Amino acid sequence: MNMILAIAAGGAIGSVLRHFVGMITLNFFGPNFPWGTITVNVIGSFVMGVLVTYLALNWSPSQEIRAFLTVGLLGGFTTFSAFSLDVITLWERGASMAAMGYIMASIILSIFALMIGMMIIRAVLS
Repeated sequence: MNMILAIAAGGAIGSVLRHFVGMITLNFFGPNFPWGTITVNVIGSFVMGVLVTYLALNWSPSQEIRAFLTVGLLGGFTTFSAFSLDVITLWERGASMAAMGYIMASIILSIFALMIGMMIIRAVLS
């Protein structure tokens, strides 16, 4: 139960931070490009890289703290950070083709799934 609460708390904080970053970038750059999304994805990926390396080399907190920071906080801030970590993990294992396939499949299938979901709802509601 502590693990679930840690993830939930981190997710709540990360989601609120994502909202704030989105509002700041919207006010600063305007609505013509998804600056908020790219900003949280890049920041989240950078922080994930710093965090997992620091955890591996210098800090060994409880599993709840690890989950709070990675799955919760960064997961709520951006799931792209987890995607980026998955790609690098595959790459560092020497599975470069799997990493590239994962990148392509994630992008293409996610966009396709979103499009299909939109089409289904539009069909149901029309």
